[in-house]
Amino acid sequence: MKSPILSVGELGFPWKTYDPFLFCVYHNDAYPEGNDVQGPNASLAGRELGMDFDPRNGWRMYHGHQVPGFPAHPHRGFETVTLVRKGFIDHSDSLGATARFGGGDTQWMTAGRGVVHAEMFPLRQRDTQNPLELFQIWLNLPRADKMVDPYFTMLWDTQIPMHRVVDEAGRVSQLRIVAGEWGSSKGPQPPPNSWASRPDSDLAIWTLKLDPHARLTLPPAKAGTNRTLYFFSGTQLSIAGKVFTSHAAVLVAPDVSLELENGPATSELLVLQGRPIGEPVVQHGPFVMNTPDEIREAFADYQRTGFGGWPWPSTAPVHPREQDRFAVHADGRREEP
Repeated sequence: MKSPILSVGELGFPWKTYDPFLFCVYHNDAYPEGNDVQGPNASLAGRELGMDFDPRNGWRMYHGHQVPGFPAHPHRGFETVTLVRKGFIDHSDSLGATARFGGGDTQWMTAGRGVVHAEMFPLRQRDTQNPLELFQIWLNLPRADKMVDPYFTMLWDTQIPMHRVVDEAGRVSQLRIVAGEWGSSKGPQPPPNSWASRPDSDLAIWTLKLDPHARLTLPPAKAGTNRTLYFFSGTQLSIAGKVFTSHAAVLVAPDVSLELENGPATSELLVLQGRPIGEPVVQHGPFVMNTPDEIREAFADYQRTGFGGWPWPSTAPVHPREQDRFAVHADGRREEP
């Protein structure tokens, strides 16, 4: 019988993805206590500030100089889906919208025709460590929706369903459904312009957590869908009879049931699946369009307009330490979890 495993790759930085996904990165930083400005209470000497991807001491500053994170930068033509498992993100953008989210929340941002945003990682705790763990996924937009007005949608922790599967030995697998569905459990409604909102997209974003030695059967997806399993935590996992003892990205045939059997430690996976958009992809940095001319136009528009300008006094704004999770949208609407 032919194996449903189509290819296996290493988990680099970023992880390899397949249409309709463009990019996936896993950030896992063991930040120390925070200082007065919510940056690391530790020496930054020797770090290449502004471009620090060196995980010395277990954490990175990324493009931040005082607070780790990603100061103001533009996007056009796709969506970012940011799943925060630990820690917090402070969002600010060129539309005047802002947010603090984390601890299980997901922000789904439709960049559309263009937005500039900052994603900073405030270290709020002064007397204990500030671990940060998140996935950021880039999901392409089809040609018809690449130039929609930009906006973001908040999926707060309590809005994201958790589905439990118990095997015959009583071992539990937990499935967190950011997008898509599993049996009677259905994820939150995706943004209306997203490829995920199309009923035939077969799009799913799941995280799986398997107890030691748990068994789980993934139901089949539709033929023609791209489905990838990212085994990122644990010591051993069997996928369709193939035993993995190191972390891996596993592209699998979509339209067959897939048997998972965990090893002696808890394992975790990210599952990304979706029907390909099937359009040309031309990417240059933060812009993803269909033709080189559209990329040149994106750069020209950004240089001319700044995608609305930057209304904040800093390119790397953070909220006060005591501020809890919230979101203020471009129309002034405020929401809290």
